[in-house]
Amino acid sequence: MEPPKDPLKATKRRHSAAFKRKLVKLTEEAGASVAAIALAHGINANLLFKWRRAQATRPVRLKPAAQAVLLPVTMEPLPPAGAIINLPTSTSTSTVLASPARAPAAGIIEIEVGGARVRLRGSVDPASVRCVLQALRDAG
Repeated sequence: MEPPKDPLKATKRRHSAAFKRKLVKLTEEAGASVAAIALAHGINANLLFKWRRAQATRPVRLKPAAQAVLLPVTMEPLPPAGAIINLPTSTSTSTVLASPARAPAAGIIEIEVGGARVRLRGSVDPASVRCVLQALRDAG
């Protein structure tokens, strides 16, 4: 006499990780219907929703940042209070009166990347700066 077959094992299908990623990616397109995609590929919509949740909870692996490029910086002394300063602009030169010197903030770093200017004041989290600069580099 043969042992009875487990009906659950006989009907349970296994799907490859590539298949799951492909269907989840299809659901992320604008106007996509999870139910329609599931039906077209012969699976239950609830299973596809489960795969979406599982993929959303996985941490995203970021590419390691490329080697940092440092640019030359020149420091010029501040003009004395009340001095007249000529500031060149793209079309002309404007004249301004220097204001009295103020105590410097805890620290300011200004970075221009791809037409965007990032100004960092005070104590800054290095991971946050890395994330912002990476996003600007990828957008440019």
